[in-house]
Amino acid sequence: MIDAKISSVRVVELAGTLPGEPFPRGFPPQSRPASVYEAFHPGPAGRPTPAVSRRKTSLYLEIGTTAGVTGRYGPIDQEAVAPLGDGIAASLLGLDAMAHGYVWDLLQRGNRHSRHGNRKIAISAVDNALWDVRGRLLGAPVWQLLGGSGRPRIPAYASTLGTFHDEGEVERAAEELLDEGYTAQKWFFADGPGQGPEGMDRNVALVERTRSVVGHRSALMFDAFMSWDLAYARRWAGRVEQLRPDWLEEPFPPAAIPAFAQLRASTSIPLATGEHLYDRLDILPFLQQGLIGVLQADPEWCGGVTELVRMCAMAEPFGVAVMPHGHGIHAALHVVASQSPEVCPRVEYLFHHMPERHHFEVGTPAPKGGSFALPAAPGFGIELADDRIETSRELVSAG
Repeated sequence: MIDAKISSVRVVELAGTLPGEPFPRGFPPQSRPASVYEAFHPGPAGRPTPAVSRRKTSLYLEIGTTAGVTGRYGPIDQEAVAPLGDGIAASLLGLDAMAHGYVWDLLQRGNRHSRHGNRKIAISAVDNALWDVRGRLLGAPVWQLLGGSGRPRIPAYASTLGTFHDEGEVERAAEELLDEGYTAQKWFFADGPGQGPEGMDRNVALVERTRSVVGHRSALMFDAFMSWDLAYARRWAGRVEQLRPDWLEEPFPPAAIPAFAQLRASTSIPLATGEHLYDRLDILPFLQQGLIGVLQADPEWCGGVTELVRMCAMAEPFGVAVMPHGHGIHAALHVVASQSPEVCPRVEYLFHHMPERHHFEVGTPAPKGGSFALPAAPGFGIELADDRIETSRELVSAG
């Protein structure tokens, strides 16, 4: 028996300087829900901006124990800070750090708004940090605590958010990803219904351009980020179905279940969603009605590793693959590594964003040849790079 009670909970903000602008021409446009209004469409890409050093801050949750071991998870979202400071952190003191199911259930039952939103993001951070505690106490990576892995390496799909769509750039990027060993790529639409027929043509052309480069050597997926309507999605699907996209992601907001059902009935293109679904009850109608081929719940938003593993068990009998949303890499990689390739075929990697997101860490997992090596360090292995931290301050402290 391991005696490890939670003795402290704190959120630390780290600050430092990034060496330069990762997108020196400005960030590429992406279709978003508000893009239905002309004033909120980001406009043409490629506007020059100087490469400058920038201030970077990141938040990490640290949970100390009476066993002398401290668990860490991050970066966590700003949305988690207020709920942690407003009672969650203090409520954890004295609880058994090994009792992840019990702690999770207490937090879920502790407030009527725990199912969704900022409180669920805070619960996710706590759950993930406690998995790190257990890994460090037992000297094992989280994926091993979850049941081990039958794969020596974990395939990744390249998520291209941040890639420009200028003439020649899509083709060049798609070819480079093939050369790097990725067998799946995801591309992001810049346009939605508010951009009219010209925007539709660009969205169709994105499929044509990428397929012309990769042929059938790579899976091709496309993300609409909740910014389309049913009629628009049907028109796009009709024009590109013969090019066999491997999925269309989040054409509608997650509550638009009837729209998902009608689109699913009218196209052979698989649908994917899940990053904005926050618990098992949310995903159930999508599974029961056969609306999606891929579930993309995010372990940093849906309740942590504990809830994502439960979702994997739910999805498997329906033949729905789980490829977690790639907001961060740590929890998603460990869950995917612990599951059958049939359940979790790949992990998402936003290659433009992850290096900056994990700027303050040493040895953050990164794919080589299109796949990840199994992490070997205890817990999630999140260690901080002291030489990159210029200042730090506590935003939440209990115990």
